Amino acid sequence: MALGTATAPCAFRFDAGRVCLDLLATSHPVERLGSVELLCAWITGSGLVPAGTPLAHADPTWLAGFRELRGQVDRLVRGRPAPGARPYDLALSRVNEFARTAPPAPRAERGDDGSLVRRLDAPPDRAALLGAVARDAVDLLTDPAARSCLRQCAGDNCPIVYLDTSRGRRRRWCSSEVCGNRERVARHRRRTAVTRA
Repeated sequence: MALGTATAPCAFRFDAGRVCLDLLATSHPVERLGSVELLCAWITGSGLVPAGTPLAHADPTWLAGFRELRGQVDRLVRGRPAPGARPYDLALSRVNEFARTAPPAPRAERGDDGSLVRRLDAPPDRAALLGAVARDAVDLLTDPAARSCLRQCAGDNCPIVYLDTSRGRRRRWCSSEVCGNRERVARHRRRTAVTRA
């Protein structure tokens, strides 16, 4: 698998509603950013860069940076601002530092078939990509309407946080196909066991 040319493996999920929340999902149920190659696949799969963007210049510092940002965003999303809440304030300061770097600036170009495609002037660097995710987190955390739509998945042992944009704001699971299906199967098994008893 060449760096930066891989598509996102099925192990990655991009259904949390925001790229910063999708980054949080990379630590559940196990560490999914286990290598620079996997990180490059996640970066492309998340839409931070257009497909085919070369990321061959990525190195282990990228992995460390994305894992650190993931931990800081997790503290902010799951925590609540309170006067004197030192871990929260430290996380906020660090995310703001990440957010100061400019994200990659895409441009529209004609593709081989004449349709418009998104391309970058040059391969993005680590700071720009971290900045893009951090800015997404800042936008989410400072938007009261968006923040009020943050939900913790109701699935058993699922720590994924997602943005509930469903009609009526009644979504219960990070994914109906994953956690929702598990819950429906478990419910069916319980009913079947009660009926047999």
